Amino acid sequence: MIRKTHSKPVRPLVAVASLGGTITMTTSAAGGVRPELGAEDLLRGLAEQQDIGVRTATLATLPGASLDFDTLGSCYDWAAGQVAAGAAGVVVVQGTDTLEETAYFFEAVWPHQEPVIVTGAMRHPGLPGADGPANLLAALTVAAAPASRSRGCMLVMEDEVHLARWVRKTNSSRPDAFSSAPAGPVASVTEGAVHYFHPAGTRPPALERPRSRPGAARVPLLEATLDDSGELLDALVAAGAPGVVVAATGVGHVSGRLADAIERALPHLPVVVATRTGSGTTFRRTYGFRGSESDLLGMGVTMAGWLCPRKARILLCTLLAAGAEREWIEGEFRRRGDLG
Repeated sequence: MIRKTHSKPVRPLVAVASLGGTITMTTSAAGGVRPELGAEDLLRGLAEQQDIGVRTATLATLPGASLDFDTLGSCYDWAAGQVAAGAAGVVVVQGTDTLEETAYFFEAVWPHQEPVIVTGAMRHPGLPGADGPANLLAALTVAAAPASRSRGCMLVMEDEVHLARWVRKTNSSRPDAFSSAPAGPVASVTEGAVHYFHPAGTRPPALERPRSRPGAARVPLLEATLDDSGELLDALVAAGAPGVVVAATGVGHVSGRLADAIERALPHLPVVVATRTGSGTTFRRTYGFRGSESDLLGMGVTMAGWLCPRKARILLCTLLAAGAEREWIEGEFRRRGDLG
């Protein structure tokens, strides 16, 4: 008589790195809360709820506003090593102030099928209704799911899953601070499982992970304003900025004087123009006045398309760190910023 044997399913392994942020903060003697908890503190008892194996590392204990490209690069190296060692996915925990930027950094440079999930908390552990544990458990669930493969980097907050390309922090303090207008979340975490609304799409090829390149991260983000004289852009060029992102009004418009300053700047550095509005895309051929999108394109600016100014800056920094010239920069912004 042949007996059937049933092997126990292998638990998925998720690698979790903590960089700090509100989710790790405790009250300090000096007053206020500061990042002090490590990855093991955050994970205690959570992974067992979903029968997930974890490896943890505390790579930094910084507030989100103090993160930099060197820290993200080290986190990338650690994450890639964990995937090579068999992790089904990676979770990066950090402060929400720059969470959308970290998400897009990983989206731009992550070449693996295993997903990178970023998460954090809007309420520190000492507050009633602290959201950190629930967000982290949901992030573990998403990172471990086979359906998350080939989707790149995603942000998980409030049981919603957002693609890095679209997600933005749209409120300063509410637990539901993140949204993905106009695309919306790509999945929901319900009853301990992630439910995707659409199949995984095609992602652009991963860019080179930025290495140390002096000045590449010194790309300023300049917001166009009413009665903008363009003097700030002139000063940035004189200070040696390697490139500039302009958060323009509307569909990519600036004042006539700022347009003059952009024209003066373009022989010296790339200028990327995004919309400051919070959603929507830059145009290419509708308006024709001085400082319009058509006028700026005629000078040689690069339009960010659907990428918001902050993500346009991440992309430009990454390209400059790889030594990209104007044609390469233009091509990558068209590839990653347009929908067509």
